[in-house]
Amino acid sequence: MAAKPNPIDMAKYVSAKRALDYVQDGMRVGLGTGSTAAWMVRCLGEMVRQDGLRVTGVPTSSRTADLARQCGVPVATLEDVKWLDLTIDGADEFDADLSLIKGGGGALLQEKIVATASDMMVVITDASKLVDHLGAFPLPVEVIPFGWQTTKALIEESLIGMDVAGRSVTLRLNRDAPYRTDEGNLILDLHLRRIGNPRQLALVLNQIPGVVENGLFLDMCDVVVVGTADGSVEVRDINRGTLTHEQIDIRDDDNLFVDVAD
Repeated sequence: MAAKPNPIDMAKYVSAKRALDYVQDGMRVGLGTGSTAAWMVRCLGEMVRQDGLRVTGVPTSSRTADLARQCGVPVATLEDVKWLDLTIDGADEFDADLSLIKGGGGALLQEKIVATASDMMVVITDASKLVDHLGAFPLPVEVIPFGWQTTKALIEESLIGMDVAGRSVTLRLNRDAPYRTDEGNLILDLHLRRIGNPRQLALVLNQIPGVVENGLFLDMCDVVVVGTADGSVEVRDINRGTLTHEQIDIRDDDNLFVDVAD
């Protein structure tokens, strides 16, 4: 018998399930990273196994690739498929313009490359991620290990002229050691509290030597699907300018309600 999901998992599950309505047979689909995206991969695997859906998944991290294979989703690299029909991923924050902060799971570089190489990006999340202004969630910036302390100092200096409410920069750790991305890089988390001009900040950050990429995803997201614990979803479509509310049918015998690790 399926374990009863907690409210957070239910919200993630229903947003993931609704987002898969955008997937069509034969599509090349970018697979995001993180706990919400993991629900999507598991649901997608169920559609492949039970419904015969034919898709090719392009994972945004080694964790997602491993999960996709376990769930029976065929995987390929971006080099294999060249371009994607759709990417479904989570977000750490989003605003009314569907601008995002991503990278809490440490995969922002691959996530941004895959999203950019897609005809459409759908973000799956819960209502807690909607903010008036980006920045409450620390902004991840991926940097190369060589001279990272210098890169950190340059970032701190550049923030003096930015419209932000905080300027603290910390090195992300994995226990007692620096966190390493799939590319072997480091992540600096910028504790800005509020970002007044995300476009200006993104441009300035990516001009600093040593910075590989930042976690501001601007003009990339087409749709945000916001799940709630009662099984309802809110679908925000930036291109159509629509905001709709729907109810997702949840089966009592659903076997996907198990713990999903970040």
